Amino acid sequence: MAKGFWIVRVDVSDAEAYKAYAAANSAAFARFGGRFLVRGGAFEAVAGQARARNVIVEFPSYDDALACWNSDLYQSARALQKGGAEADILVIEGYDGPQPVVSEPSPMPGTASE
Repeated sequence: MAKGFWIVRVDVSDAEAYKAYAAANSAAFARFGGRFLVRGGAFEAVAGQARARNVIVEFPSYDDALACWNSDLYQSARALQKGGAEADILVIEGYDGPQPVVSEPSPMPGTASE
C-alpha cells in the first residue's frame, strides 16, 4: 500500500501563533501515524515561487493522511495559528510502482569498444 504525505509550504507571519500550532499538532500526527521527513531546513527554490518554510509529513497511507487532516484533533490545532501563517498544503498519495534501474552506461557513439 502506498504511503500518504502532506506537502506544506508556509510563510509564518505570527511566530507565537505558529509555535502554539506546532506544539498542538503532534497529538494528531501521532494518532494517525504521521512522522516528519522535512521540518524547515535549508532549501533552494530552483523553479517557481518559494515560501519561507517547507514541511513534509509521511503517513502509513493516503487514507491516514486525509483522516488526520479531517480530524477534529488536527483542526483544533490548526485553529491556533489562524491568521498566523499563509500555507499551501497538499495531501498526496505516494508511489509504490517500479523505479528507475541503474544500468551500465552505453558506450559513447564514435568511441572504440574493447
